[in-house]
Amino acid sequence: MCFTSIKNMIAIQSPATSIELSINLTDEQFFQLCQNNRDYQFERTASGELIIMPPTGSETSKRNIDLSYQLQAWSRQNNLGVAFDSSGGFKLPNGADRSPDASWVKKERWDALTPEQKDSFAPLCPDFVVELRSKTDSLKKLQEKMQEYIDNGARLGWLIDRQNRRVEIYRPGQSVEILQNPATVSGEDVLPGFVLDLAEIM
Repeated sequence: MCFTSIKNMIAIQSPATSIELSINLTDEQFFQLCQNNRDYQFERTASGELIIMPPTGSETSKRNIDLSYQLQAWSRQNNLGVAFDSSGGFKLPNGADRSPDASWVKKERWDALTPEQKDSFAPLCPDFVVELRSKTDSLKKLQEKMQEYIDNGARLGWLIDRQNRRVEIYRPGQSVEILQNPATVSGEDVLPGFVLDLAEIM
């Protein structure tokens, strides 16, 4: 399948769930595809499989903006790093292109990037990542993605599973911790002083 036919397919389809395609795209082609189709979110696996995700439902979007707002408010207060929303893409060390629902990168790591790297998909894994599960998301695939973040350098990750009213906490070298129906969750030493209020998110 050629690059143009992918764009045409996106234009005529309105998928309720993700579409997965096995296709080879250069980093430049993948970035341009994302820029030309901003109504969709794109990711690529480490093996190059293209994943096309539809816009989220309004309810998920409402919860996601609250998550991003809280992270950004904390980040601006302490200036320890840079926060990102779900539209930010990252090129992980294993070659995958991922866009967490919210993420954060330490200031020193962000400042070490060139302007060109910052304008594209930053070639690093965030220090902190969050995925907020929607009704159409596969829990197994999200769990695999969370482990991929940790394997590629993330120091802390949260999988917020609204359906099961729980938060899965991922840390390097440790088993996944599960909090059942928590009111808050702590950023620990990765995000010192950050406590996410889950009242409007869970």
